Amino acid sequence: MSGIIGKKIGMTSVFAGDGKYIPCTVILAGPCVVSQVRTKEIDGYEAVQLAFDDKKEKHSTAAQIGHFKKVGTAAKRKIAEFREFPEMPALGSEVKVDLFTEGEFVNVIGTSKGKGFQGVVRRHHFSGVGMQTHGQHNRLRAPGSLGASSDPSRVMPGMRMGGHMGHTRIKIQNLEVVKVIADQNLIVIKGCVPGAKGSYVIVEK
Repeated sequence: MSGIIGKKIGMTSVFAGDGKYIPCTVILAGPCVVSQVRTKEIDGYEAVQLAFDDKKEKHSTAAQIGHFKKVGTAAKRKIAEFREFPEMPALGSEVKVDLFTEGEFVNVIGTSKGKGFQGVVRRHHFSGVGMQTHGQHNRLRAPGSLGASSDPSRVMPGMRMGGHMGHTRIKIQNLEVVKVIADQNLIVIKGCVPGAKGSYVIVEK
């Protein structure tokens, strides 16, 4: 799918024509530079590699500097590949937010906020009530039994337990484009998208 790389600015709200209140997310989408064009003859598949957000040369590797020097641009922080562009763009050209139109539906990919180590009550929505009598005093948020002792004598794979929560790649599908502000490279999408403010997101058609 064709798309663009962007950065989450934050959330806002707009009012529809009928007066309905709509919470929205503002994304700074592009402009992205076409840093590489993959072809079936050379790479075995067709795709377009886009790069977004300038990066200082002192923070870039020699390979990154050389890769972007071929297209005459500075090194970038975020790179992503897209397939099925309506027209294969030329190497070094720019893909801007006017790729999208108001009213269409898009998919947004981002990395969710990290929550660190969390217990089963927050991570898996356990009730955390437990028996509060008969001598129990500090086991209200514990997961309980993890399995039988004699058979199978082990914790089965997939058992819901405490652990690392968040900071995973999440894809939200079918979000409506409320507004496209081309002169500021902004796209306003209905609802929320994964990630913190300032994090990179990928918007797919």
